[in-house]
Amino acid sequence: MTHVDGPDRPDGILQRGLYFEEFEVGARYLHRPGRTATEADNVLFSSLTMNTQALHLDAAYAASQPFGQRLMNSMWTLATMVGASVAQLTQGTLVAQLGLSDIAFPAPLFHGDTIYTETEVLEKRRSASRPGQGIVTMRHTGRNQHGDVVATATRVALMWCAPDAALPAPVATPAPVSAP
Repeated sequence: MTHVDGPDRPDGILQRGLYFEEFEVGARYLHRPGRTATEADNVLFSSLTMNTQALHLDAAYAASQPFGQRLMNSMWTLATMVGASVAQLTQGTLVAQLGLSDIAFPAPLFHGDTIYTETEVLEKRRSASRPGQGIVTMRHTGRNQHGDVVATATRVALMWCAPDAALPAPVATPAPVSAP
């Protein structure tokens, strides 16, 4: 958290994510509250993203399939899982998302289920090409209200370093030696 004051803002605390230095490898974050998936979420997301998969939109068809009901769009599940981490980890401190990998949906998410997300920090390193920035790798896990894992993903993010740590430490230059 950062204290903010100035002519346009009252003295207060500004909520933000973590700077690169504040991430600890092995730390696990539980993001709360959870998010209950609704039919409206599924229909709107599927429609906005032009995903006309009947398993998301057609109740009669989905009833005849192995899960017996419509499935939440897996991309909604992924986006919601990553989004749940933003306020706690990357709000205002993210430069860019570099990639997502190892994405899996081991169990279905249905309308009415609630997804709870946790994030584990896997590794971090300073950027070799971008002073004042670092790369953090995290694993997101989404579970339903019964504790079943419904989604996992590994995320790589380019993060800002803390303002006072943004520049690398200066390298001492030896004083020139005068010829005798």
